[in-house]
Amino acid sequence: MMKDVELLAPAGNLTKLKTAFYFGADAAYIGGKAFSLRSFADNFTSDELKTAVSLSHALGKKVYVTANIFARNGDMAEMEDYFAYLQSIGVDAAIISDSGVFYAAKKAAPNLPVHISTQANITNKYAVRFWRDRGAQRVILARELSLEEIAEIRAFVPDIQLEAFVHGAMCISYSGRCLLSDYLSGRPSNRGECVQACRWKYSVKKCDAGEESGDMPVEEDGRGTYIFNSKDLNMSEHLDKMREAGITSFKIEGRMKSEYYLATVINAYRRCMDGGYTKEVERELLTAAHRDYTTAYMLGANGKTVNYSDSQAKGDCDYIANVTGYENGFAKVEMRGRFKVGDRLEILSPGENFGKSFLVESAQTPDGENVTDCKRVQCVYTIKCPFVLCAGDILRRRK
Repeated sequence: MMKDVELLAPAGNLTKLKTAFYFGADAAYIGGKAFSLRSFADNFTSDELKTAVSLSHALGKKVYVTANIFARNGDMAEMEDYFAYLQSIGVDAAIISDSGVFYAAKKAAPNLPVHISTQANITNKYAVRFWRDRGAQRVILARELSLEEIAEIRAFVPDIQLEAFVHGAMCISYSGRCLLSDYLSGRPSNRGECVQACRWKYSVKKCDAGEESGDMPVEEDGRGTYIFNSKDLNMSEHLDKMREAGITSFKIEGRMKSEYYLATVINAYRRCMDGGYTKEVERELLTAAHRDYTTAYMLGANGKTVNYSDSQAKGDCDYIANVTGYENGFAKVEMRGRFKVGDRLEILSPGENFGKSFLVESAQTPDGENVTDCKRVQCVYTIKCPFVLCAGDILRRRK
């Protein structure tokens, strides 16, 4: 059991926040409509931020709000108002990258705890102590660090929370500071608008005679390879080592990911933290879409972190439906993927029904019509199920 370590999950909107908590997250990080490095997530309005805080605290959970852009002069006045609002509604912490933004937050909201983002490139013990001395409650360590380096940081600065990523997408650039998106598309990643150009397919071509010697342009075409595309991080087998090194919060990446992805990954890590790493956890982390997995640099130097084969592999399961209710042997399910009578569906749940499966014997529309093909997107079908399901459970189908 890892009761002293926080499981921190992403949530791109209120529905995903509820999913994260239902499947076992202790805390969630979310973004408002401005100042976040995930501008294209749904994100939260001011009223939704207030609702998110109320929901989190009612469940005994925490919520952290990202304000981790690299700000310009014109951002600052509005940011001060934003931090004052976050403090007034009881947000548990703001996540900040920029030293100027940190100053603005401390000026406008002195009682608002601050976590220093991984975007701040914290790779050494003196940087950690620097931020602690200025009032940061937590630092989110750079993904480039090893367990040995983290342990040294913990010994040097024992009185600050250390957060590290354990799962999800990696960036080809150092601590995520990238200009590739801006250069190729005009969408600046350091302002939250990354187009993920590193996931595109490229090829390297030798220059024709007469061109500058040594210049090898990289061009995208149908025969290229994914030379900038990082593998996905997966530290599920090594959580004990991370805890021993001094990590106090295990962070999952993915504010742009689906409800199904979040449910799958959070559920797997919760079970791993509560019961230890198992083959069941290993298998579970293959069910949602992912790239090849890597431990990146946590276990030391690693030259094999690029996913050359494709942009992203399909998972082992199809996302079929969200359970909205259950009564007298019948479940109400909101369709997310087409299914038919006779299909075998598997239950994704934080409870005892996790991994159990059943055949769909019948299905009815909200009008009471019996159907054999459930193909209306987001239609709530009633299906017979031998297991007592709960609202929030998910149904999937093995491929």
